[in-house]
Amino acid sequence: MPEEDLVELKFRLYDGSDIGPFRYSPAATVAVLKERIVAEWPKDKKIAPKAANDVKLINAGKILENNKTVGQCKTPFGELPNGVITMHAVVQPSLAKAKAEKKVDEAPKKSICACSIL
Repeated sequence: MPEEDLVELKFRLYDGSDIGPFRYSPAATVAVLKERIVAEWPKDKKIAPKAANDVKLINAGKILENNKTVGQCKTPFGELPNGVITMHAVVQPSLAKAKAEKKVDEAPKKSICACSIL
């Protein structure tokens, strides 16, 4: 693939720092982007994804679906030729995991009293 066909992307994190920029084929999927983000996530951040499913990518106000390609997600409005596209990377643990953790937290707590009455 010619170098000029590649799309240059960087990913903005919650604190304003960036991962990238990296060059991707327009045929690369959002799932591939998420895997790269997890691999490149700075180790010093308090909030970090554990898996690619914990990352939500947002471009032009839309959450991108894993099966979409970079070419399908690229918005032509306002982009400069050969410019870097910034996508926002948000860490959001999967809903199933969050529900499981919530159920554990909501379990009734048993109190054990070791006091004696004299």
